[in-house]
Amino acid sequence: QVQLVESGGGLVQAGRSLRLSCAASGNIFSISALGWYRQAPGKQRELVAHITSGGTTNYADSVKGRFTISRDNAKNTVFLQMNSLKPEDTAVYYCNALLYSSSTLKLYWGQGTQVTVSS
Repeated sequence: QVQLVESGGGLVQAGRSLRLSCAASGNIFSISALGWYRQAPGKQRELVAHITSGGTTNYADSVKGRFTISRDNAKNTVFLQMNSLKPEDTAVYYCNALLYSSSTLKLYWGQGTQVTVSS
């Protein structure tokens, strides 16, 4: 069994920062890629940032230059540093992990953490 648990969400004013964390635990052999997605009310879930096992990153255009994704392989944890937050960043943020559990490659999702940015 594999679990992803996000933390670090909350309510902040526009222009401030938040740092999200997502820790994977359980029967994990190796983690390939990690990502952060978000879903605002009435909208589809969208990719925010993604990082491969080799450290290659990519970002949604809307967050480039403001958000930074990073990972701690020793702790099976992925982070999302969010700076210069805007009201339009308000959403539930989900992490995911493409990982090997036993001999099976599978995509896992966290339960989500709410980020609310006030103007």
